This record gives sequence, C-alpha cells and structure tokens, in this order.
Amino acid sequence: MKLLITGSKGQLGHDLINEAKKRGYEAVGVDVEEMDITDPAAVEEVITKAAPDAVIHCAAWTAVDMAEDDENVEKVRAVNAYGTRNIAEVCKKLDCKMTYISTDYVFDGQGTKPWEPDCKDYKPLNVYGQTKLEGELAVSSLLDKYFIVRIAWVFGVNGSNFIKTMLRVGKTHDTVRVVNDQIGTPTYTYDLARLLIDMNETDKYGYYHATNEGGYISWYDFTVEIYKQAGLDTKVIPVTTAEYGLNKAARPFNSRLDRSKLVKNGFKPLPTWQDALSRYLKELDTAEA
Repeated sequence: MKLLITGSKGQLGHDLINEAKKRGYEAVGVDVEEMDITDPAAVEEVITKAAPDAVIHCAAWTAVDMAEDDENVEKVRAVNAYGTRNIAEVCKKLDCKMTYISTDYVFDGQGTKPWEPDCKDYKPLNVYGQTKLEGELAVSSLLDKYFIVRIAWVFGVNGSNFIKTMLRVGKTHDTVRVVNDQIGTPTYTYDLARLLIDMNETDKYGYYHATNEGGYISWYDFTVEIYKQAGLDTKVIPVTTAEYGLNKAARPFNSRLDRSKLVKNGFKPLPTWQDALSRYLKELDTAEA
C-alpha cells in the first residue's frame, strides 16, 4: 500500500510516516512546502503524481484562538474546509481512500452523554470547529471510500501540546491553575497512527471516534497525573472555564467521544491514556537525550 500523508511535519503526520514504514508501506509525506492544500492545481498535481492507494489528511489550521480573529476566519476556512475539499476531489478522481482527521469541536459540548460517531447534531462553538465540520461534510458528500476520524486532546513527540506546556510551567511555578469543567480523553498520536493504518488496511469506511481508553477526565485530572508521573511537586489548582477566562474561542465542556464503534468494526482500541502518558514521557526523555 502506498500512502500520502498531509501535515507530515505535525505530531500525527510524523508518527504516521514512521508507522507506515514500519509495516513496509511506502509513505509520501507532504507539508505546506511540498503542497499548498488551498491551491487546487497544486493538490491535483502532487497527489496525482504520487498516485497513492490512500490519503491520510492531517494538515489543518489548529490555532483555535487565533482562528477567531476577523482577519483569519477566511484563511482558516481556506485550509480546513476548501483545502480538504480540494484533496477529496482528487481522491475521487483517482478512486483512492481518504482519511480525514476531525475533532470533538464539531459538537457544541453540552450535556454529559458521550458523542456518537454517527451523531449529526452539529453545533460548533468556534471558527475552528465550524471549518473542520465543513471539511467533514466535503469529504462525506464527495466520497464513498472515506474514514472521518474525530480525535481530542492530542499529544505527540513532534510539535507543541498540552503536556509539554504543563511540564514547562511545572518546572518554573509552584502552582498552576487548570480547568476542571471540560471533560474528555487524551489521544496519543503514536497509538492513533497504528489505528489509522489498521483502518486503511480495510474497507470499513465511515465516521469513527478515536481517543485513548482509560476513562473520561478533566484537564485538571490530566495535569495531576502528568505531574505525578513526571515526579513534579507542582500544586494544581482546579478552576472553572469562566474563572480561567483566557481563551478567545469558546471550548466545549463535554468532549466525551464514544469509541465503541471501533471495537464493533473489529479494530483494536487505543491503550489507556495513563499508559500512553507513561510511554510518552519516556519518549520525550529519549528525544531530549
């Protein structure tokens, strides 16, 4: 199998290329320098030349708060919505599979019930969520051979993320304030990469939710466990989102994603987030060494 992976320099793209090569597959990684996804002609040229069996589309505008700035809204849409459509149109022409990485932010985050993958009750709270939803709809309307995989609270060795920020802050502060009213589950890109390649080895198309197992938690709970496993004594103070008050974009309170469809369709679920965190901290140590 030959894979083309967009956003290859990001957290997930990096791990996908490694996982594909580990299995003996050919992996073509493209980032913005190799392919501007907002340019339809460039997208057609690069993907057609690569002639992949499957495209895994990880590239996205992910700066959630910056997306709210008036001057950025159409730039975000150009990447997340139109860029995704450009890729889907070429996949349709080539009759190749497409995997689109989406987000819990397509939902409004109300209530406490976990969101099911095939739920169509979309009410994004921010520009990022709205444009990622527009990308989903482009893929599902154009293609039959697609996987739309929603993830949340992502961390990987390549790039910045919540864990790296908390470790940095924890080493320089005695106390940190972290929200305790946003609930979800983390996703380790190393584990997710394995699942996405597993999916592309099948034709079990459709919508999926994929985060690590181990129970739903708050960002506060996550931080407490990060410091415990990292051996830091930093005190974590729980606060509400309203008390924290630093974010420009509204965040969903309920990011619980129902992952049961994975098992129903024969896919191996991701390990627990606690186990993922432990492996990730070791990976960071190795990378720093």
